[in-house]
Amino acid sequence: MFRTGTWARQTCRVLLAGLVAGCTSDQPAPLQAGQVAPAEYQRAEQMLGANTLPLLSSHIAAHYWQANDQLVYRRSDLGEQSYVVFDPASGERRALLDNQRLAAALEGLLDEEVEPADLLLTDIRLAESGEALEFELQGERFSMTLADHGVRKLAPEPADEFVSPDGSRAAFLRDHNLWVRDTASGESIQLTFDGEQHHGYATNNAGWIRGAGPVLQWSPDSSKIATFRHNGRQVGDFVLWDTRVGRSNIDIWKYPLPGDEHIFTIERLVIHLEPEPRLVWLDLPPEAHRSTTSDHVAGPGDVWLDVQWSSDSERLAFISSSRDHKVAQLRVADIDDGSVRDVYREEAATQYMSGFVDENWRVLHERGEFIWFSEQDDWGHLYLHDLADGALKNRITAGSWLVLDLQQIDLAGNRLWLLASNIEGSDPYFRYLYSVGLDGEGLKLLTPEPAHHAISWSDSGDYFLDTYSTADTPPVSVVRDREGAVLATLEQTDIAKLREAGWQAPVPFTVKARDQRTDLHGLMYLPSSLDPGRQYPVLNYLYPGPLGSSVGSRAFRPSRGDKQALAELGFIVVEVDAMGTPGRSKSFHDAYYGNMGDNGLPDQIAMIRQLAERHPWMDLDRVGIWGHSGGGFAAAAGILRYPDFYKVAVSSAGNHDNRNYEDDWAERWQGLLEYDSETDPVSEQRLSNYDNQANPPLAGNLQGKLLLAHGLMDTNVHPSSTMLLVDALIEAEKDFDLIVLPNVGHGFLNSRYFMKRRWDYFVEHLQQRQPPAQFRFADNIR
Repeated sequence: MFRTGTWARQTCRVLLAGLVAGCTSDQPAPLQAGQVAPAEYQRAEQMLGANTLPLLSSHIAAHYWQANDQLVYRRSDLGEQSYVVFDPASGERRALLDNQRLAAALEGLLDEEVEPADLLLTDIRLAESGEALEFELQGERFSMTLADHGVRKLAPEPADEFVSPDGSRAAFLRDHNLWVRDTASGESIQLTFDGEQHHGYATNNAGWIRGAGPVLQWSPDSSKIATFRHNGRQVGDFVLWDTRVGRSNIDIWKYPLPGDEHIFTIERLVIHLEPEPRLVWLDLPPEAHRSTTSDHVAGPGDVWLDVQWSSDSERLAFISSSRDHKVAQLRVADIDDGSVRDVYREEAATQYMSGFVDENWRVLHERGEFIWFSEQDDWGHLYLHDLADGALKNRITAGSWLVLDLQQIDLAGNRLWLLASNIEGSDPYFRYLYSVGLDGEGLKLLTPEPAHHAISWSDSGDYFLDTYSTADTPPVSVVRDREGAVLATLEQTDIAKLREAGWQAPVPFTVKARDQRTDLHGLMYLPSSLDPGRQYPVLNYLYPGPLGSSVGSRAFRPSRGDKQALAELGFIVVEVDAMGTPGRSKSFHDAYYGNMGDNGLPDQIAMIRQLAERHPWMDLDRVGIWGHSGGGFAAAAGILRYPDFYKVAVSSAGNHDNRNYEDDWAERWQGLLEYDSETDPVSEQRLSNYDNQANPPLAGNLQGKLLLAHGLMDTNVHPSSTMLLVDALIEAEKDFDLIVLPNVGHGFLNSRYFMKRRWDYFVEHLQQRQPPAQFRFADNIR
């Protein structure tokens, strides 16, 4: 149950168009001239997260706020795990248990050997008495008395349920209808009766992602449910099938594409559970399946996005988004008769977003006001409006900085707490916590340390855990009160053993964008044995956005993917958050709206050229590029659009023509698909506003080495996205390499087989060396 599995020790190569396959054996062979020694790969392997994370000491690896505002956290010390509880009210801190005792207790219960290192508890709940706790471990739930470490296994909780705030009810789906279960008695009640396939209630399907649980919003008093009926009856299908001996299992599901006449739509309703179930349909036509922060209507935990109950559970507010995401309409519904009132409307020239962490709008029914998030002046800020007529009362925030996340509101104190960036003078991506009055007065910095601050609030909102760090300085975790005063320093991560292992931090840098004015910020990874007298090939990792970016969080990580590992193989690895990625101004974010084929590549190239001017050991004649998903799209675009600059590219799971990817993504960032009356004289295809983003028409530009890869069970980016490019490359009679991964989905970027193949490809084609055929990752690299 708790043992780590092993991996088959063979390597298979799929050649052009998957026509030829071969496997190498495990027999050792003598090194030849120009061959990489296995020790080099072994050294690189030590820089992967599975090997660097266990070298941290005094590190908070996970934490769980309790209902009584106590904080339980898991402390990691060189791979050994222990659990601590801290009470911010009293300042008391005490140990709960460690993995050695836990393993011994579980062995007695399960009657099998348990490896302490495998025991990573989640969803920890401490009893009010403090004498027992519940936890989840590898999908099963247990309870333990702390005095004698007695452990018992709890009855499994039904999967795919959405539990009400008070825990008394759980909503679930059965046969496309919504049901609710009494958690005490186990009795279930059917709430809807006319759901059917592709026209069900609370359905979790955005095409690119699906789930079995219901999407909804419980009212705070657990007596009502806001949800929708999901219509996909006329939406087109995608099909996949697995690889096995005999007949395959076939997966057929609804997946709307840009330009489709029919996409997913939703019809909103409220279900009253007391005294008897009653459905109230909102007086609205079907709406596009859209939200203001995501390309799905479901957030973490299947919470329905852009829907908010009043604190008294009597009123419901929501935002309706247009199909192209340009229009956001705030509405308030009468939950008894279904009438709907339009409150406020914003229309953006490109696309509207209400936040970059969570939605930043709030309806304050008690005050007859609402808070609105807008980038109307090029920066994301908060505005206070009248709920009756939508009129602006006052700005809450202003300036050349960005509100990232509205986290807390104190109506009695007339204040709110928000996460923001680009105010302080350091890295513009560092996140800080501030408080400010609803009247816009008294902006106060609560987390002053010049670093990236990760904030986690207690249930009451009286305390928060602040873990601050940078890419090159380890975390410090403190508990503060809501005024920012430090109540206790819980842990300061020690990286001494990490440094002893030869680890070195990535190097932050700043360069100018393509416009030669805008600052771009990135990280550079260097070989620990860098010889300034040599020249090294350059590897460019990227994720182009528009949601997400290459660098991502500025918080400390002992490993960022395999970037330092690649550096140890003799590469200079660079990444930068180019124009077109979030976290800055709206004009920065929308830099290539309507031209997704840009991918920020002009900024990537400008970045590498500037760094090479500073560092002569960077060889501009040997530059490679790689990325996954949207990054796979961008990596292939790099070598096809700039063949004189990028010599090698590895592109995995790429959406190479967004006409073949989910409608919500492309229609937000490229616009609605529109065809011209003219046709292309070569392809004889009708011209459209999507032609500028597609990779297949550029296949004839390929000059360097290109490795494509895709999982054949990828339900996010369908494998046909890569096959479109494969088809075009064959038509252009271009040599390339292809890896197809049977029975593999979307997330294989750093899987052991593909990661080694990526390393091999760059070593072979940028260093002109032969990779070690006999090398295999250890079993902890999965």
